[in-house]
Amino acid sequence: MPLVILSGLPTSGKTTRAQELKTFFETRLAAQAQAQDDPSAPKTKDYRIHIVNDESLNLNKHVSYNTAADEKKARGALMSAVERLLSKDDIVIVDSLNYIKGFRYQLYCVARAIGTPHCVVFCACIPDRARAWNKESGAYPETIFEELVVRFEEPDSRTRWDSPLFVMVPEDKLPEDQIWDSVILKKAPPPNMSTVVRVVKETNYLYEFDQTTQNVIQAILDAQKSGDPTKQIKAPLSSILLQLPPTRLVTLSELRRLRRQFTSINKMHTLLDMTRVAEGFVEYLNQNLNA
Repeated sequence: MPLVILSGLPTSGKTTRAQELKTFFETRLAAQAQAQDDPSAPKTKDYRIHIVNDESLNLNKHVSYNTAADEKKARGALMSAVERLLSKDDIVIVDSLNYIKGFRYQLYCVARAIGTPHCVVFCACIPDRARAWNKESGAYPETIFEELVVRFEEPDSRTRWDSPLFVMVPEDKLPEDQIWDSVILKKAPPPNMSTVVRVVKETNYLYEFDQTTQNVIQAILDAQKSGDPTKQIKAPLSSILLQLPPTRLVTLSELRRLRRQFTSINKMHTLLDMTRVAEGFVEYLNQNLNA
């Protein structure tokens, strides 16, 4: 079942929308179950509905967003919870800031890897209004609130990881039928090259996987040292060109972090051969380095 990703400024009404979504799904699914008055008809599955947020993970907003390291730990806990709960029998509502487009892309990859639809619900709210609500509730310290507002990356329906996108201001009613059609009735897109999985068959797969991804990273480092002006790299085994960011150098630590993420998605599975591993990793880097 689907993954619903909420996004918005701090104290912009995301938790209220999450509760509305949970109530809506429970009501609609219960109505469908009651409509099956034929005793011989198969019973409707008892779908589980989960809301994943800072509160459910015991994360303190006054601490979890203090530093970049604290934020990374919080996002890691959130991602782990989504990966643990999401399945074809579970609806997961991610009630968090989700203000970094690269993180929304990672959530999208998790949903696509298991073949379940997703959507993004953007709780649009002007900063002054959110600021007033935050002052009233005390949810975030003032300095942290202002920093999060500045860093917020608004969802864009033109990107596949932010689509379908539902934009709502606080006064709007939940577009129940449209959300139902998009994430319950819609068939999930097939996994792409960077998320498709197969059962491990090669005893040396992990070793070859490690070498292949390391060779891609080395190609990037070598190109940057040589001052390649094209910013496009032909990585070993990949027919897909790797597009480097045009305005900055990519650090080794950043490449290692993305490699760990890609490995985490694929370490227990095989992508048939190392050519597809290389191309999948290049595609993954293109999405995250230029996000």
